[in-house]
Amino acid sequence: MEIRRAGHADVPHILDIYNEAVLTTVATFDTVPRTLEQQLEWFEQHGEAYPVIVAEDAGLILGWAAANRYSDRLAYARTAELSLYIRDGHRGRGIGKKLLEAVLAEGKKAGLHTVLSRIVEGNDSSIHIHRRLGFDTVGTMREVGFKFGKLLDVVMLQKML
Repeated sequence: MEIRRAGHADVPHILDIYNEAVLTTVATFDTVPRTLEQQLEWFEQHGEAYPVIVAEDAGLILGWAAANRYSDRLAYARTAELSLYIRDGHRGRGIGKKLLEAVLAEGKKAGLHTVLSRIVEGNDSSIHIHRRLGFDTVGTMREVGFKFGKLLDVVMLQKML
């Protein structure tokens, strides 16, 4: 398996993985699948400052991680919010941990200072991976999401690079 920076050719694969999560999980609070045009625009907003990383094996993108701009306010320029998604059928194999390690290392090289993750309460494997990589829980936002007929809490985690 190769962990590397994503390129334009990876965007359709990133989109497939993301849209599967939109439709079947609470890992994202998006409820409507994205279009390729929307995902390309998302990708273009990252540049060098906010890395997007993929895990590839035998030509198949198994997952991706991204450091996303936290806010358009300039004082937040050194803060990012993480995204991490693994292709269905490939979860639980350590891919997420490797992707997070890579995106954190690339983010630090790019000058990021702090990273945040919002994880739905109950996603214990994702919370566990973050804690193993040095994230601290900084709060819980109660009933901020509504998906699949349920109100959902979100745990906020933070790591200083």
